[in-house]
This record gives sequence, C-alpha cells and structure tokens, in this order.
Amino acid sequence: MMALATLPGTVHRFVDVDGVRVFYRDSQPQRADVPVLLLLHGFPSGSHQFRRLIDVLGARYRLIAPDYPGFGNTETPPDFGYSFDRLADITEGFVQALGLTRFAMYVFDFGAPVGFRLALRHPEWIAGLVVQNGNAYTEGLSPAAREFIALTPQTPGAEQTIRELLTLPATRGQYQGGSSEPELTAPDGWLLDQYFLDLPGRKEAQLALAYDYRSNVAAYPGWQAWLREHTPPTLITWGTGDPFFTEAGARAYLRDLPDAALHLFDTGHFALEEKLPEIAPLIAGFLDRIWSSTGR
Repeated sequence: MMALATLPGTVHRFVDVDGVRVFYRDSQPQRADVPVLLLLHGFPSGSHQFRRLIDVLGARYRLIAPDYPGFGNTETPPDFGYSFDRLADITEGFVQALGLTRFAMYVFDFGAPVGFRLALRHPEWIAGLVVQNGNAYTEGLSPAAREFIALTPQTPGAEQTIRELLTLPATRGQYQGGSSEPELTAPDGWLLDQYFLDLPGRKEAQLALAYDYRSNVAAYPGWQAWLREHTPPTLITWGTGDPFFTEAGARAYLRDLPDAALHLFDTGHFALEEKLPEIAPLIAGFLDRIWSSTGR
C-alpha cells in the first residue's frame, strides 16, 4: 500500500486487488474497537461523496470508502470488463485485503447492487445496513429509470442517450434534482464527478455498466430473499425527490424488514449533500445500537 497526502483524521491509500489499484478513504478513529461502516458510493460519483460524512463521524467510527473500477481515483487496466459482478468482485477483494470481517454497510445507488452482491456472498460480514436511495424493488423505479434500464446496445439512439447522462449539465442535475434547497449543494461534488467522467475510458466504462444495469433488476428477488432470511438491522434514509428511485422503493423494504427504521427527507438523490445534519446523527445512533446489541 502507498499512502497519499492526508487530511487530518483520514488517510487516503491505494491497495492492489486483482490488477486494479483501488483508491480508498479510511478514517482514523480515536479508538480501535469501534463500529466499522463500509461506504459504497453511487453513480456518477466516488468515495469523495462521503467526505463530509467522514469529517463528521470519522473520529468516532471507522468509515471506509473505496472507489470502484471506473470511478474516482481507482486505476483499472485497459482490458478490465465492466459489469456489476466485476465491481462486486473487486470490492470483495478490497474488503479481504483490508482484513475486514464484520461491518455495517452504507448502500447508495450503485452501492446497492455492489453491496447486496457482497451480502449474498458473505452474510457473516454484514452487521447492519444503512440504505440511502439504494433501490432493491421494482416499485422503486421511476418511469425514467425503467426507460433507461430498458436500453440495450441494439436500441436506436441508446448510446447517445447514455452519453447525454455523462455531461456536466446532467451530472449537476443528479445533485440538484429534487432538492428542496439547491443552493445548499456545493458545486464541488458534481465538478469533481465530471472531471473523473471525462478521463480517458471512463465514459465507455459507464456505457457498459448502463447496459448491465438490468442484471440488478433481475437480482432483486434474490436480494429480497436474503433480507427476509438474515433480517439485518437496517436504517433507511431516503430523499423523496429522487428522479430515479422513488419513495415507494424505500417503503418496500419494510415488507421484508418490518423492524427497519425509515426516515424520509425532502431532498433529492444525493441526500447527504443537503441533509447531512439530519442524517449523520441517525447513522451514529444506529451504529451504536447495532454494535451494542451484537457485542462488537
């Protein structure tokens, strides 16, 4: 591993996993025996989307946020084949490389298909779930999301439609769409996302993942069965203005996890950008409860 320049309280490192140099952020809590939260980012972002949450909670808990292949600072070989299975493979290897054996998992957007694949492979790893606009139910898909997921390489105009989602106006819209107070969302996030999207090969990676998204919808029944079988402690925080993943998707979790805590917020897809002061204490209380109840 090679350490980069660090901000106080957080280290920024690379670890090699199956030919991929995975970049990650790792908070440095004041004690070693603290809850661990694996932060799985969404599209089109990276681990930097959690920087403020890490600043707020990182001294009290160990927060770990990797960049997937094709995102952020992670370096991927030219022949890497992009699919959600492969993102999960690399994330699984990342967890093993860090020696993590028990942690709570924050799943947001793309983090849900990556995280649920990990959960099915290693249920013993999962101490609890924080679900933030991470969809696992068909009723949570908006009409726009359904249309997008239906695109295939054979669909006329499909590539242009996907590429339009990879432009700066669309990236900005991901952050501000559905927000109750857009001025509370700093431009840093969408500008950094766009920088990474514009790197060589990144748009092609996103095309491959867009066409593969249908594999996640096909996997929903298996994820739901896992939830019913293992009933992990779960905190759901959801931006109800999300143009892709609707409030119905948040409420659907309660069918399989009736004891989950559901909190709805008047904001959009990137709920932490606007509602961090409300969401961070919920996460802290949740981590304290599940570690206390499991004796960790």
